[in-house]
Amino acid sequence: MAMLDDVAAERVALADDLEDLTDEQWATPSLCAGWTVRDVAAHLTLSTRTTVPRFVWAALRARGDVDRAFADEARNRAARFTPAELIEQLRGMAHVDRRLRLSGPLDPLNDLLVHRQDIAIPLGHAVDAPVERVAPCLPFVWSAPFVGAAKRFAGLRLVATDCGWTEGEGPELRGPASGLLLALNGRPAGLDRLEGPGLEIARSRH
Repeated sequence: MAMLDDVAAERVALADDLEDLTDEQWATPSLCAGWTVRDVAAHLTLSTRTTVPRFVWAALRARGDVDRAFADEARNRAARFTPAELIEQLRGMAHVDRRLRLSGPLDPLNDLLVHRQDIAIPLGHAVDAPVERVAPCLPFVWSAPFVGAAKRFAGLRLVATDCGWTEGEGPELRGPASGLLLALNGRPAGLDRLEGPGLEIARSRH
């Protein structure tokens, strides 16, 4: 139940973030290459709505390219609903405990934490989730094979300075859990919050 409360809090916080955006801001490129702010918001409304058959069909249409399938689904939904409707959907699904059967239990929370930053950073907005909400996602993402974090940061020691999480051996890369979570999820912007002798090595791999 605590995890669902965290997911609900992030959905409501994102809806609040989006509430006063202008049309120009909705069309701003996010940190996800090729995705606008509106596309990312639309993608997040799909997390309780996507079924396995629907996902498989989307992947087949995208010729097996899962990233393209997600992008196509997000853009289609962004075109179908207005910004106000997307915000309403985020609020309405806040406490819905449903996710794609193929996904892990922490996927919805990680997705929200990262995509909220994908939206906020290009807009110049500062948003930070409580560290106790971010911390459980660090080992989850590190061990998720589809993310590739362990390979990307091999030979480095990662240290979250605000929650005690550490992983790996080698030159140290340290900073807040929120910055590490972004970096682990493949966002170079997360490295801007980190420091240490491993930083330049990490930058060279992004």
